Amino acid sequence: MIEIPTSPSPVPSVVFALVALFCISVVALLILRYYLPLRTTPAYLLVPVFFALWLPASMVLLVPIDLASSAMVDDIDARGIWLNWATLRVSWRVTYWLTFALTWFILPILGEYSDSGYREPKAKLLDSLRANAQYYAIVFGTGALGLIYVFVSYHHFSESLKSTVMALAYCWGLILAIYLMGHGLVSIPRRLFRNANISGRLRRIQVHAPRVYEKMDDAEIDLEDLEMQVAELSRRKGGSASFFQDWIEELVDLTNLPESQPGRVSAVRGSGNQGSIPNVITEKYLAELTRRLVRARHARSRYVNEWNRLLEDAVKTQAILDSAASKKLDFGNVSPNAGFWDRHTVFTPYTRFLFHYHFVPYLQLALASTLSLASACIVWSELVKGLFPQLSVIRYSVIHHQVSGKGQVGFAGQVIAALWMVYMCASALISITEVKVWRGRALVRRNTAQESAFWYASQVARLSVPLTYNFMTFLGTIYRDTVFYDFLGQLINLTPLGTWFDYLFPAFILLPVCAALFGLYGKIKRVVGFGVDVLDDDDESEDSDARGTAFGTGSWREGRDLIARELNGTSAAIRARRSDVLGGGAAGSRSSPVLSIPRSGRRDGNNGSVGPGPTTPFGTSPSAGISGPSSRPQANTSARRVGRGPAGVNLDEADDNENFFEALGHRMKNTIDTFDTPRWLQDIGQGIKKPKWMAGGDEDGHGSSGAGSSSSGGGAGSDVRRWFGGGNSEGRIRL
Repeated sequence: MIEIPTSPSPVPSVVFALVALFCISVVALLILRYYLPLRTTPAYLLVPVFFALWLPASMVLLVPIDLASSAMVDDIDARGIWLNWATLRVSWRVTYWLTFALTWFILPILGEYSDSGYREPKAKLLDSLRANAQYYAIVFGTGALGLIYVFVSYHHFSESLKSTVMALAYCWGLILAIYLMGHGLVSIPRRLFRNANISGRLRRIQVHAPRVYEKMDDAEIDLEDLEMQVAELSRRKGGSASFFQDWIEELVDLTNLPESQPGRVSAVRGSGNQGSIPNVITEKYLAELTRRLVRARHARSRYVNEWNRLLEDAVKTQAILDSAASKKLDFGNVSPNAGFWDRHTVFTPYTRFLFHYHFVPYLQLALASTLSLASACIVWSELVKGLFPQLSVIRYSVIHHQVSGKGQVGFAGQVIAALWMVYMCASALISITEVKVWRGRALVRRNTAQESAFWYASQVARLSVPLTYNFMTFLGTIYRDTVFYDFLGQLINLTPLGTWFDYLFPAFILLPVCAALFGLYGKIKRVVGFGVDVLDDDDESEDSDARGTAFGTGSWREGRDLIARELNGTSAAIRARRSDVLGGGAAGSRSSPVLSIPRSGRRDGNNGSVGPGPTTPFGTSPSAGISGPSSRPQANTSARRVGRGPAGVNLDEADDNENFFEALGHRMKNTIDTFDTPRWLQDIGQGIKKPKWMAGGDEDGHGSSGAGSSSSGGGAGSDVRRWFGGGNSEGRIRL
């Protein structure tokens, strides 16, 4: 146990607290730098988001200090880091009210301000206030109901207004925090357990690949539709569009349209985003178009980043598996976007193999076991803190000293308390990243959207106070002597309803814990059938993979083929050719041909090669262990589902319009074409010439045997549709 020398003067504790706050500031800046480009990000974004991260992190420091400072006894050596009462009260007031203002006012308004498509700051602010009007109506309506309840209970409003506002904010934050934390307490250890199995980790990456690829492809389609709409808008030079030429030129600069064809409007696959341009161009229309274009750009960046990260993980994981034979591990050339530890290493190929193949899995198993035990302790403490607080495990892990019959928190207890709080906050915050939130918000490395950054920062600020006070209730009666309880706790317990809610509602943590533990999200989705994902459920992927499908996104085999094709460069070439075809389409037409992604069974060339040379986006050749494509079809992506024929005819529409006899003829022809001619039948046919009248289009009368022609897959003699009188050039059956 580490002992910190203390004295009646709090100067050493003040120095320690200042150094800790400086370290917290550095960590917050590094987090911002990871998700946002600091040099190009405006100050109105960096400053509030920084404080939204810094203030909750400072609560992790304030709570242990408050616990150690609350026991005012003569034995100062029993305490750890402590501060006087006045300093703590000022610190809690500043921290709480700044967090409150950021959560309910500053961050929501700035988030809608950054998401607004208007150009002028005044118009953006008014649009933000209009967007938040419904939100504030719900908040103030709930506050009015709370005021009525307090007035009925106490018949006066001396301290009721402030207490009601603080209590309602705490209750709403506690509901969200308990649900998210319950899911995270299961998700974090389970993820570590599963990642310890290297082959299982690769299988989950392959199952996830078709889903990510399809989302990336859909995001590119949505962006192309909006870019075509901007291109058509740029062609208008007169009328109402002449008043907004500067705005339209800014929209053109946001797009990726080639300068040689600034006004092309080609046929792209319909996604619902490409709408008709109104006859009268208004400021509201341009603002909405700007908003949708910016969102589409960030959505594409999000899924492209996720797809690249998935490919990198697949290559590394497969390389780790393949290194079991050679006992050497080499990841190849390092990506330019790799971190410091990836670019600089002291490992040799053999020590790298030992580290990744043996040490890391066992380390993950040990950490997962420890965190599983910690999760069980948190859930148990939530259940017993109301009726049997003396059975709380967290209480005995933090309080180590008993002086004059009163519990004391030393330096070791303060460190343990900080670790408990960090794990509880991490469980809730990790669950936020897994939630399928509205408008597709996501954290993207170095390219997070401004509105997404504001939204995630507001969630961090909203969850900090409820989780902090909820942790303090684990410690029995000692927390009632703290400054934080005097500032917030007694206001929450002002009414019996607040007291019962504070003690009984955390027991509902069993609902998200059981839902995440037993995979209830996937089961509910299969029963209801709406196809709406609330949280990423790994159990759903594993269960669906065991049945051979992943709800329309393909099995792990299709994901394996998709990854191999991407690493070989085939998918990139297809997307490039598809863009060229789209660019050359006729103006105003939606019937331009779109190249469909080929199946893995079709191989180009005589040697059966799948794609070009072994160039990968990470400088690693496919020989790192990713197996090549098999004879199974590729992933069921949207690019293949909406493919068009070479003549501009939609194949899906053609299949829907054919009659029964045409469909029967096509199916019989496809069935017979796939037959392989037996060897003995080929030997019998050798040397037998067909008569001239049976030669078809062969003028010299020489042709292959009947058996050979039946296996050719395209000869006239094997076309079953002739039996129905339909052997015309268009392949249709004539009744």
